[in-house]
Amino acid sequence: MTIQKGKAVIDRDYIISRIDPRIYGGFIEHMGRCVYGGIYDPQHAEADEQGFRQDVLAMVQELQVPIIRYPGGNFVSGFRWEDSVGPKEERPVRMDAAWKSIEPNEVGLDEFDGWAARAGSDVMMAVNLGTRGVEAAAQLLEYCNVAGGTAMSELRKQHGRQAPYGYKVWCLGNEMDGPWQICNKSAEDYGTLARETGKVLKRIDPSIELVACGSSGIHLPTFPQWDATVMDLCYEYADYLSVHMYLDNKEEDLDNYLLKAVNMDRYIDAITATCDYVKAKKRSDKVMHLSFDEWNVVPGTWKKNDVEPWIHAPALCEGNYSMADALVFGNMLISLLKHSDRVRIACLAQLVNVFGPIMTDRDGTAWKQSVYFPYLHASLYGRGIALNVMAEGPVTSTRDFSDAPLLDSVAVLDEVSGDITVFAVNRSASDTLEIALELRGFGDYVCCERIVMQHDDAGAFNSAAQPNVIVPQQFSAERVDGGRYTASFAPMSWNVLRLKQV
Repeated sequence: MTIQKGKAVIDRDYIISRIDPRIYGGFIEHMGRCVYGGIYDPQHAEADEQGFRQDVLAMVQELQVPIIRYPGGNFVSGFRWEDSVGPKEERPVRMDAAWKSIEPNEVGLDEFDGWAARAGSDVMMAVNLGTRGVEAAAQLLEYCNVAGGTAMSELRKQHGRQAPYGYKVWCLGNEMDGPWQICNKSAEDYGTLARETGKVLKRIDPSIELVACGSSGIHLPTFPQWDATVMDLCYEYADYLSVHMYLDNKEEDLDNYLLKAVNMDRYIDAITATCDYVKAKKRSDKVMHLSFDEWNVVPGTWKKNDVEPWIHAPALCEGNYSMADALVFGNMLISLLKHSDRVRIACLAQLVNVFGPIMTDRDGTAWKQSVYFPYLHASLYGRGIALNVMAEGPVTSTRDFSDAPLLDSVAVLDEVSGDITVFAVNRSASDTLEIALELRGFGDYVCCERIVMQHDDAGAFNSAAQPNVIVPQQFSAERVDGGRYTASFAPMSWNVLRLKQV
């Protein structure tokens, strides 16, 4: 192991944006064991009177998730919302063609709304633009947001909910460019449908915000032409364009994997350029923001699940997140914050079991995966003003990346307390980084807390039997001398520096 040196400057004027708290959103889909056997398990010892697991809920509450996207995902492209409302005993059991599973509709709209409220989260509702369209979407909005006096709002009252849900963010379908999607569409067909759906929804409730489907991934041959076409057709009604990305180590090349958040930076830059092209073409003053409403890393232990089709709550997309996964995950969070001037909403996909930071087993145990902790730290300490960290230091090259910096970081200023939090990853698997950090335009500070998550084994992970293999370590206060501080970042580490004004 060697020590490589660099320097970094945080200046009060290097402002990126005021961070929208919804950048720390989550995602719950009726998929695998996310809902059934995840957040909901009536037979579990920790189940409340509604059947939701209190131990899982407590872990979600700790994350302080501001908004949760629901009910999908691929699931929504075949979703009949009417199945999820009214008395449970009258709800139909359906075949979910998206995941080849059985959906009993035990957890529906009202049950999930109650759970989300207890979690402290708003709901980001998605409408089916796969098998359905404008009419069903309009009726769902009427059911959710209209106070009364109409057919759907009165139906809600008959179901026992007097006050409207008042959901403010609505997704116009999901990944409609993807050939895996139920009733996927061309950009022209989807853009037209999204425009007409958006037109009707905003007539019913002008206060809502709408998310149009962007490309499902940077790897698709239709990217970014899909996005340009969709934006050209529905720019007037959309408030956000969705962006999705999952990073993995399928090549089993650790050094290359640790740099893959660079692809996230490139993706965001490309998609914002596409939106700005349409803005210029339309001579518009409107800035299109992004909703990165699916993002995550794929756990290194995950292999494609071979499960029996047409069963209830199969174990889909489950795996153990390693130390290497946690570093790339934390780097993705840094990427979101570095682009928070355009990314206003982001949803970690998903919260429980399905690529989840929270895992449960069928014996009833719940535990936190390695990726839980960067998510927690960012949500707790990453609210305020995002500041660029201007860094100079060692770079590296791998099979996919040339001259990529080993250090990636961003800072957040709390305007009320004056506290500064620096999030940083050392993307080297072998070398320590020693960074001379300089604060400019600030007063006297002390490093009141240093949080480090690191493990010598890149493949180490937490499990039900050993839930504390990878956990953050906290270190005591260190002096910042005249605005200068030397930070040492261990190989392959997630780091949080908490700087408090003296």
